[in-house]
Amino acid sequence: MTRDISAFDIIGPIMVGPSSSHTAGAVRLGQVARAILGSQPTEVLIELHGSFAHTGKGHGTDRGIMAGLLGMPADDPNLRDSFELAEQAGMTFRFETVDLGEDVHPNTARLTLTDGQRRVQVTGSSVGGGMVKIDSVDGYQVQFGCEYDTLLVVAEDRPGTVNSVTGWMLRQGINIAFLRIERDRRGGKAIMVIETDQPVDPEILEAFEDYDWVLWARYVPKVEA
Repeated sequence: MTRDISAFDIIGPIMVGPSSSHTAGAVRLGQVARAILGSQPTEVLIELHGSFAHTGKGHGTDRGIMAGLLGMPADDPNLRDSFELAEQAGMTFRFETVDLGEDVHPNTARLTLTDGQRRVQVTGSSVGGGMVKIDSVDGYQVQFGCEYDTLLVVAEDRPGTVNSVTGWMLRQGINIAFLRIERDRRGGKAIMVIETDQPVDPEILEAFEDYDWVLWARYVPKVEA
């Protein structure tokens, strides 16, 4: 399936910073990781790979990621002060350089977040024009870019789980654009990545978590141009 090219793809996002890949994309990676955690992180490890590691500081990658983790948009004039704002919010953070391999996009970051109760690890890449691609969540291989509203559901791999989730969404009038499933083994755990054509009421997360076989569910809103 091909995607229509928009003016946003050509011109790029409205942002603070010198580079849509290194700054706006970095903000978006932080925003997505925060959404997947489901809360404001209190402790963060940010590992930078490739070009992010080599030139990210000069391009504002580090401050961009921190801004996203604080829930700030890419055009927030306070982005440059994100380190100080994170400290004021009680967030501890550190940056490290990591080599994720030759096949990994050069603008990649691996973010490990905790809020004191829950921990998540998100790996994603900034692929140009402020756009991102999320590659893994807690070790599960995924692929989404926030061009759609996205639900992540981690559940036990039981018969009927997909029908239960998609059936619930059908009854709510939510159209599924893309659905991908990755599992660690048969009968183990699986992650559903569900991209939708409509925004999703956050109450849907509570409905899904009422199923005893659902471990957690998160909603990542579509990032508007």
